[in-house]
Amino acid sequence: IGSSKGKTCGRGHKGQKARAGKGVHPTFEGGQTKFYKRMPKIGKMKNARFKLDLIPINVGTVQNYITMGRLRPERSDGVITMKDMVNAGMFPNSAVKSGVKLLGDGKEWLKDKLLIEVPWASATAIEAIESKGGFVTTVHYNRLALRAHLKPHKFPVKPEAMLAREKEGGEEDAAEEAEMDLHDMHLLPKRARPPTKYMPYYTDYAKRGYLNPKVQLERKKRGLKEVH
Repeated sequence: IGSSKGKTCGRGHKGQKARAGKGVHPTFEGGQTKFYKRMPKIGKMKNARFKLDLIPINVGTVQNYITMGRLRPERSDGVITMKDMVNAGMFPNSAVKSGVKLLGDGKEWLKDKLLIEVPWASATAIEAIESKGGFVTTVHYNRLALRAHLKPHKFPVKPEAMLAREKEGGEEDAAEEAEMDLHDMHLLPKRARPPTKYMPYYTDYAKRGYLNPKVQLERKKRGLKEVH
């Protein structure tokens, strides 16, 4: 007792903290839900922002919309993009989170020569389209690039396009404006490179990645626009 640690040894009288053993756990909060259990389950947080939410579209569905006359390429080089699919009513703008994945169901109904640019495509879809003389290019879109692709009118108009609009009654100017694609008339941001996780996909020729030199050469031979 003289050492001031006798009798109860500084533990007080009774209670969980006075007994032998571990005592109260460090994360115990008096009975309420623990802090770490109140946090949301996000999974692997460092890769959560790279998760893709893709809309599945089959080549048979694409052919059906073309046959009905609803799906038409907006670009002058005849390439079908996600914006054309939105314009055709295949899915709304708001449904596009990360892009579209082209799948091979309905390939037996495919009859047209298709030129398509999508973020992802299956090997079956690529084989089916290229067997008819078409070509598939897989292109990466981040959030900003996706907004610029689907809503180019939200970005400033180029000065030359504004001048062409202001000129009055010139048939040549009207023809030049008609030849310009909607995306060419606006100042769109430069496309970002794919993250490291997806770089192998977009540099692989088997996936028809737009960063593959062989794919770029094939696009040039076909007279398709460069992917900026």
